[in-house]
Amino acid sequence: MSTTCGADAEAVTRQLGFDCHDVSAVVSFRFPWDLAQPTMPLLEVLIVGGAIFALVHAVRRYRDGDPVNLALWCASLVYLLVTEPPLYFPEWFGLDKQYGFIFAHNRFTVLFMWDRLPLYIVAFYPVISQVGYEVVRSLGIFRRRGALLGSIAVAFTCQVFYEVFDQLGPQLKWWAWNMDNHLVNHPALASVPMNSMLLFASVSLGAMTYLVVRLARRGPSLVPRILLAGVLTPPTMAIAGIPSSLFKDTTAQAWVLGIELALLWLAGAWIVVSRSPEHGSDEPLSAFARFYPALYLGAMAVFWISALPAYFAADNGITGDGTPIGSGPYALACFAGAGLLLAAMYRAHRKAPASV
Repeated sequence: MSTTCGADAEAVTRQLGFDCHDVSAVVSFRFPWDLAQPTMPLLEVLIVGGAIFALVHAVRRYRDGDPVNLALWCASLVYLLVTEPPLYFPEWFGLDKQYGFIFAHNRFTVLFMWDRLPLYIVAFYPVISQVGYEVVRSLGIFRRRGALLGSIAVAFTCQVFYEVFDQLGPQLKWWAWNMDNHLVNHPALASVPMNSMLLFASVSLGAMTYLVVRLARRGPSLVPRILLAGVLTPPTMAIAGIPSSLFKDTTAQAWVLGIELALLWLAGAWIVVSRSPEHGSDEPLSAFARFYPALYLGAMAVFWISALPAYFAADNGITGDGTPIGSGPYALACFAGAGLLLAAMYRAHRKAPASV
């Protein structure tokens, strides 16, 4: 048994259709038509293209005197490098008893780190952080309500955009959770661990945004502030995870996490609704904000539609292909929340031309 493919990793990757012993330590490449699921190369184009679009937008804003977008884009990668290796190989960091083996990604076109880290996941971090920040910035919330409330709104925005993806991935074999891991992956909402829903889809992104907004415009050098924001983000997740960790019973943990998610929805919705929408927004609507979040949401809707026959035919939460389904009702609520956010953004800028 190799140090990169223990018994749990071997079992999970075999569910995805490959052997984690047969991997490349640095980088591997595959043809798009050889992937396990036809949505996989389309997902890669959507996310990698979005990351490039977001970087171009961030550089333009930096040249115009606003370093926040570029700092957030780069801090997302720092956060990725700090967070992902312990998730893939907890035994390397002495965390196997605390966390165990959590999940594995399927084989995509380009993978790094013993085939554990797809290129599209590297791109996903800056994409989702930019989507959350740009939607909220474009609504004028940061300018009018400050960094804290703006970052809470980002956490809510990221929740609704992230979970339309997160609730679908296991069914389409984009990744697989180790559901035998009761230390981290339970309680779960359908096939998605609730800790992931709260901590990764919202807390981390909101906290990182707050740190970047507060740090990016201070001092002459941007690099150390980017590094600081990325490194300080994981501890905020640990702090947010304390309330549920006080309980040993998974039902009690589910209630605590559910209440925290509900409070996030209420706080995020209140911040957006109470932003004085009758005055519109005094922030420019970038081309990225105008087009990419809607494109992302539309693509996710197409992916969901393609998955619905197997979703409705699932028996006890498992499709005919042997994959677990996510929570359709929660994903639908997230689609509605994301759609309403975009509608509010477009309404605030309906008389304003797009900017870079």
